[in-house]
Amino acid sequence: MPNYRRNRVEGGCYFFTINLLERHENSLLVQHIDLLRDVVQRV
Repeated sequence: MPNYRRNRVEGGCYFFTINLLERHENSLLVQHIDLLRDVVQRV
């Protein structure tokens, strides 16, 4: 696993990308985007 550098700044933010294994005609992330936002906010 790569050794990522993280700038730990209070109030900072991260950008990340989510991909599904079977992306073709899969709307799972769109259907549950509110749940995903809530989980990321809590973490």
